[in-house]
Amino acid sequence: MDHLIAPSAADIEALAATTLAALPAPFGTLARDVVVHVRDLAPDDMLDDLDIDDPFGLTGLYDGIPMTQKSVLDQPQQPDTIWLFRRAILDEWAARGNVTLGALVSHIMVHELAHHFGWSDDDIAAIDRWWE
Repeated sequence: MDHLIAPSAADIEALAATTLAALPAPFGTLARDVVVHVRDLAPDDMLDDLDIDDPFGLTGLYDGIPMTQKSVLDQPQQPDTIWLFRRAILDEWAARGNVTLGALVSHIMVHELAHHFGWSDDDIAAIDRWWE
């Protein structure tokens, strides 16, 4: 087991980029300005804002204004961002044991992109049973 190395932040970022590149039109165009950042774990202030105690409970987060709420008159304060949390993702990947890392990262990306497009967690859950 000494020769095994956990996938890096760059590996997770590459999987996220593959997901973005594979989005069908018009979603790819709508997602082109979303920035993806990979960190080991969510920072404490982010977890506090979300009322989450366990940093391993958050694999990804959309941080921005959903497209359904944007106005052409708004001045952007920051780019719409998807945060991916590497250690939480790897923990879930190991716990599941039945999906590839690429499939998991892709699923997290699509979930967070759905928030960018204006979907709520309830909207997503109505058609996506992945997390059950």
